[in-house]
Amino acid sequence: MQSNSWRLAVMCAALLLAACTHAPPRNPLAHWVPSPNQSARKAMLIVLHYTEQESVQQSLHTLRTGNSDGPVSAHYLIGDRGDLYQLVADERRAWHAGGGSWGTISDVNSASIGIEIDNDGREPFTQPQIATLLRLLDDLCTRHGIPRTNVIGHADMAPTRKIDPGRLFPWQRLAEAGFGRWPAADHGPAPPGFDPMLALRLLGYPLDDPAAAIRAFHLHYRGIDTMTLDDEDASVLHALMAEQRK
Repeated sequence: MQSNSWRLAVMCAALLLAACTHAPPRNPLAHWVPSPNQSARKAMLIVLHYTEQESVQQSLHTLRTGNSDGPVSAHYLIGDRGDLYQLVADERRAWHAGGGSWGTISDVNSASIGIEIDNDGREPFTQPQIATLLRLLDDLCTRHGIPRTNVIGHADMAPTRKIDPGRLFPWQRLAEAGFGRWPAADHGPAPPGFDPMLALRLLGYPLDDPAAAIRAFHLHYRGIDTMTLDDEDASVLHALMAEQRK
């Protein structure tokens, strides 16, 4: 009888501990009077990166330890063969974006999910990687209600510092699967008076350094690494503005 009482006490203690583990943190200085008018912090953006390292094992180490520039992390890492690793829970803030902005979002880490892709920046992305990425994007956008157009590159939100996922990343393929933005194939020239710099800002690019923003736009939409606008840029930007208004 005593043994049964002891086991019951242990089970109750374990259940109480488990409940406390999952309970929201409470300030002991205040009376807890919970309000239903709340929700979990919610991602609005997905940022894609390349690792610029030699192996997924090296990247797993980097994303889980400190380094010379301070600790970094990401929510997910996609290996060369399409293997998928999760390092940070979706609802938690990973340290993947750093300084930068996208549209009105100035703290990108707090409003985004970061996906690293195992790539050294000099070679094409593999078919298994892109297949895994598309499945993951579909899952994240569906579960979290993230607009499917809100998939950008690290360079897009931090053009003065970053170029990843680089000019070899297949943005058009992602757009054909419904993620990100891409101009219509039959887009014509921009009309007279069209302002391409205004269009860049309206897309979301930070314009603190206009040349850097143009370079990031070129890497994403034209696969080139230059910093001056031409007529084709104006045409592409006009088509993207038309898509955004739909």
